[in-house]
Amino acid sequence: MKNRKKRLIMRVSILGIFVLLIGFVLYQNFTKDSGLVKAGDMAPDFKLETLSGETVQLSDYRGQGVFLNVWATYCKPCEEEMPYIENQYQIFKDKGVQVLSVDVGETTVAVQAFVDRKGMTFPVLMDRGENLLNAYGIGPIPVTFLIDENGQVVDRITAGMTEKEISGYMKRIQPDDWRNPNG
Repeated sequence: MKNRKKRLIMRVSILGIFVLLIGFVLYQNFTKDSGLVKAGDMAPDFKLETLSGETVQLSDYRGQGVFLNVWATYCKPCEEEMPYIENQYQIFKDKGVQVLSVDVGETTVAVQAFVDRKGMTFPVLMDRGENLLNAYGIGPIPVTFLIDENGQVVDRITAGMTEKEISGYMKRIQPDDWRNPNG
């Protein structure tokens, strides 16, 4: 009789622990996306330094589309898409679309070597304190935000991109007055 009671207490205790764990996991999953910036949201403003030490603020680009790409040198999909982003930047930079590329948490030396090797000419910003990651609710990289001329997020892309896709994304955020300047 005494052993039965002990087994019952043990089973109830184990069951209680499982219920608490499941509740905790569900709570984490439901609250995890609360800081997630998604399509339809206003893009949180930020100030970050470039590799050369200049300060860049997102709101300075109002009136232009912003292709905000978050990456790191160790990320293979990031490395693969950089030449495509560079090619499309050369096409769209005079058409109202700006690329802002944000490296997360790496050294200036490592990022500069990567930029030089890839021939990147668009602004490369350094998110040393992970402020942008936290403000935008970014988890795995690469992630790209398409931001329209009014500062609204048009889309959030959470995978590597082909050059054709990048071209299409830049067209989506190109301001109307830049598409048809004559009228």
